[in-house]
Amino acid sequence: MARGQRRGPLARLARTSKISLLFVVVIGGLWYWHESDVRDQLSWMGVPDWQWDDWRGWNRVLRNDGFLLGWSDLRAGPLWVGYALKRVDDPRSLPRPDHFEQDWRSLWPIISDDYTGSGYDRGHMAPNYAMSVVYGRDAQAASFLMTNITPQRPKLNRQLWQRLEEAVIDDFVPRFGGVWVMTGPVYDNQWLHRIGFSQVPVAFYKILVVPGTTPRALAFLMPQNVNGKEPLDRFLVTIDEVEARTGLDFFPLLDDAVERRLEGRVETSGWGLEAIADQPGRYQ
Repeated sequence: MARGQRRGPLARLARTSKISLLFVVVIGGLWYWHESDVRDQLSWMGVPDWQWDDWRGWNRVLRNDGFLLGWSDLRAGPLWVGYALKRVDDPRSLPRPDHFEQDWRSLWPIISDDYTGSGYDRGHMAPNYAMSVVYGRDAQAASFLMTNITPQRPKLNRQLWQRLEEAVIDDFVPRFGGVWVMTGPVYDNQWLHRIGFSQVPVAFYKILVVPGTTPRALAFLMPQNVNGKEPLDRFLVTIDEVEARTGLDFFPLLDDAVERRLEGRVETSGWGLEAIADQPGRYQ
């Protein structure tokens, strides 16, 4: 009897552990299913894929209102940010937040003050204006999390990059009704070139996709050392080139034949890029 009594609590513990494990598996599965569904709504043809043997692409996905972000704990910066923009009949931006917020999901205590006196701007990947106009206050606030910020030279951030962001929301989105965007930094191997904890990128890319039976895409790759006045079309590249520079595989769910056509060439027809390539920015 005593032996049975000694085994009783262990048996109950084993049964409880099995129930707990089942609960974790079920809840985890439901969470993963829900997150996958949300990711599908915020990304076109899947989030960027990466290989275990290519450390450049290692990232974990952070979900925000309005956009997804692939965060690198090695770089202490985003590798990619994806979002969809749609036509808004009466586009009005909300007042710009007056401060940036630390993101608890980062392993590093990255704060806005890291940039003070550094010579670099706090460069948004998911743009403040577009998030505000299309998704509202919560998405705009999320764009001011430090995980969405990368070091950008002022002439890039305030001029050329800003002009490209404006072309997307002001010209391409109204033209097509909606555009999927994948954007982010390109890093080199100078690990110690950092602002605070964040590694300084050498360039930035932006990939634009208009879905459809025959999807169309444009990709831009802009280095840090621009003068800001260059025409936008000077920085057109193939998506394949961006993949080669980042170690990421964009749109992994895309049919192979469509992927080769879409990612292997630069095709500008239908975008009207020539008319806006030299267009000044909104705040210049």
